[in-house]
Amino acid sequence: MLLIPAIDLKEGQCVRLKQGDMNETTVFSDDPVAVAGRWVEAGARRLHIVDLDGAFKGEPVNADVIHEIAEAYPDLPIQVGGGIRNESTVDVYIQAGVRYVIIGTQAVKEPHFISDLCAEFSTHIIVGLDAKDGKVATDGWSKLSKHDAIDMAQHFEEDGVESIIYTDIARDGMMQGVNIEATMQLAEAINIPVIASGGIKNIENVKKLAKVAESGIVGAITGRAIYEGTMDFAEAQQAADEIAGTNVFGL
Repeated sequence: MLLIPAIDLKEGQCVRLKQGDMNETTVFSDDPVAVAGRWVEAGARRLHIVDLDGAFKGEPVNADVIHEIAEAYPDLPIQVGGGIRNESTVDVYIQAGVRYVIIGTQAVKEPHFISDLCAEFSTHIIVGLDAKDGKVATDGWSKLSKHDAIDMAQHFEEDGVESIIYTDIARDGMMQGVNIEATMQLAEAINIPVIASGGIKNIENVKKLAKVAESGIVGAITGRAIYEGTMDFAEAQQAADEIAGTNVFGL
């Protein structure tokens, strides 16, 4: 199972939020490229980057920083989300060396957008489903829709997306542990890979998730825990490999 460090960008800085609240921001570094290097040195096999400003504005804001990271680590698969609302933005990111683009709000509001992207950018499209109590949230988590997360995931699988990132927004940034049950239910309902996100606090959380990786959970995104030091990234990745086996998904 792949452990994926998160780099959340706000105003060019590496930050973390609590439950997606832009007013609950902790700045960890003003050098995101150096932060990326830190995780690469620790053994990261993929990076998860989110343009937080872009997610709220509806268009890329920190694209230059993301391009710098992609240029600095050309062999590292990078997945990027936040403010991606059209094909031209996807194309620019892929041309800059980003491996995957993550579509969230736009996927829910305009489902046909995903089918169009999958036709144009096969193997590069990931859908991020952010949910609370099984319902999908949009617009930087500021709005809760009536859409069922599993139903949406099945629809996007039919469209041809590469994988689904599932985030329990009630736990993201709170370090209360991943919602394993909900993540498993989603993974077992579809045949494409699922990446867990939200709530990892320590290595025990990773071990519990790795034990159910066979359900289709190929990776887990971690942020606050590795920045605040409640979990050692390299140690946690090693534990995940030992329990679930080395995952070559996307590499």
